[in-house]
Amino acid sequence: MNKYLASGPRFAEGEVIERIESFRRRRPRLLDDHVTLAHGAGGKASAALLDAVFVQAFRNPALESLGDGAVLTLPGGQRLAMSTDSFVVQPRRFPGGSVGALAVHGTCNDLAMTGAVPAWISAAFVLEEGFPIAELKEIVADMATAAANSGVQIVTGDTKVVPTGAADGLFVTTTGAGVIPPGRTLSADSVRVGDKLLLSGTMGDHGMAVMLARGDLAIDADIRSDTASLGPLVELLMAAAPSTRWMRDATRGGVGTVCNELAQACGFGVLLDERRLPVQPTVTGACELLGIDPLYVANEGKFVAVVAAEEAEPGLRALRSHPLGAEAAEVGEIVAEPAETVVLRTGFGGTRIVDMLVGDPLPRIC
Repeated sequence: MNKYLASGPRFAEGEVIERIESFRRRRPRLLDDHVTLAHGAGGKASAALLDAVFVQAFRNPALESLGDGAVLTLPGGQRLAMSTDSFVVQPRRFPGGSVGALAVHGTCNDLAMTGAVPAWISAAFVLEEGFPIAELKEIVADMATAAANSGVQIVTGDTKVVPTGAADGLFVTTTGAGVIPPGRTLSADSVRVGDKLLLSGTMGDHGMAVMLARGDLAIDADIRSDTASLGPLVELLMAAAPSTRWMRDATRGGVGTVCNELAQACGFGVLLDERRLPVQPTVTGACELLGIDPLYVANEGKFVAVVAAEEAEPGLRALRSHPLGAEAAEVGEIVAEPAETVVLRTGFGGTRIVDMLVGDPLPRIC
């Protein structure tokens, strides 16, 4: 029996293997006749909708990688990354950020996860009739500040106005492009057994900040969103760990979902160590009150990286040298078995499977 399962619940060996097999990743099936909120949550329902509708219709090699952005090669050999995202967060302003800052940071981060240096952004706005011009100016100013701090330019865009009640105030869609430095390739195909997982900081800050900012819960906690542009942190990691295999920012669905996507993409297992997963005490407390696992709570300024074992320590030092990576930690490793499965070694010495959720316990957090 696999050593990583030996300290878990006392099942017979055959039963353990049967249980593991039941959790292995399978192609999600779209069984719904109508779109639900779960389809936008980044879990199994999202994956089923994506595969059955969009991938089937638009299938091509660039799309099928299903990364944070598409990697495109120009005729001269220069490689670009391109990414699109929409932002519908409520409330539009929350401790630590706003929908405007989030729109820029989120797009820059998706580009950075492909190894690109973000350079240009387009922005499209769907505005509801009656939306206050003063608030629109504030959101646009937040975007301008975030873009300047991220080293990108907002170079084009579009604006549409819809009738009252048709857009919940404002929706923002951004598309970004960036240049990938020569020789830099990040792919789940390069992941190897024995590689280490680095997490750039504490989990769940953004999701819980937005959840509490809605005012629906009688919880008073000083939690701020971690929304930030991760490009500088990525460059530090790449300089210290040039053999970095793969990166993904842990947004919708949190670290747990990202690790499941990694396991499915690379074909190996992911073993996480619960004792090493960084979480702020206030976030832990809020999650416990709400019955939510921090592993599944969204971040907007944290990423998971897979690095070669020999580069894990220098990579971790590099992350910790930057304010955005001060709480970075080595949180796990790539294992051969159980394949395509995420296993968490708990603080009590046992193990449990971290499955991908169907939906998200915190809707509309980005």
